[in-house]
Amino acid sequence: MGSTPTPDALLLAAHAGDRDAMVHLLQLQQPNLRRYAQKRCLISDVDDAVQEALLVMSRQLSAVRQLASFSGWMFKIVQRECRRLARTVMKNDPYEEALVDQWMSAHTPDSLRLDMASALESLPPQYLEVVVLRDFEALSIREMAERLSLDPAAVKSRLHRARVMIREYLLA
Repeated sequence: MGSTPTPDALLLAAHAGDRDAMVHLLQLQQPNLRRYAQKRCLISDVDDAVQEALLVMSRQLSAVRQLASFSGWMFKIVQRECRRLARTVMKNDPYEEALVDQWMSAHTPDSLRLDMASALESLPPQYLEVVVLRDFEALSIREMAERLSLDPAAVKSRLHRARVMIREYLLA
């Protein structure tokens, strides 16, 4: 039975085009990125931010030469994605990066979680249900429609309204 390759060895192998090494490296990084995203993102954006970071990594891995810079690079991608997703949720102008930074820096990760929990608690039950199914159970629109016995368009509409209500609550 062979030994498990080190992250440095995986990085070298991935640079050389070893697809299995890249997959293994992605799997190794995912838990760390998720923990980091849980501190930096709104709870509903954690999975999206991690997924985007892993996609960027798989496309641009050749740009990274040392494992030490690799981790910092990955965390930067997650941080940037958290901000991008926050702008989307908050409907802020993407060119007002300073405004988003100011809003995010005015809240600690704990206060963001508490604010989001309060926003979720303020939702009517039918809207809370779609947010939980989508963002916590990660169901597709089709799966949500089947579970709720609704048309997919109705699910999308409820989800959109729920997000608008959350945004209004958070920005009030």
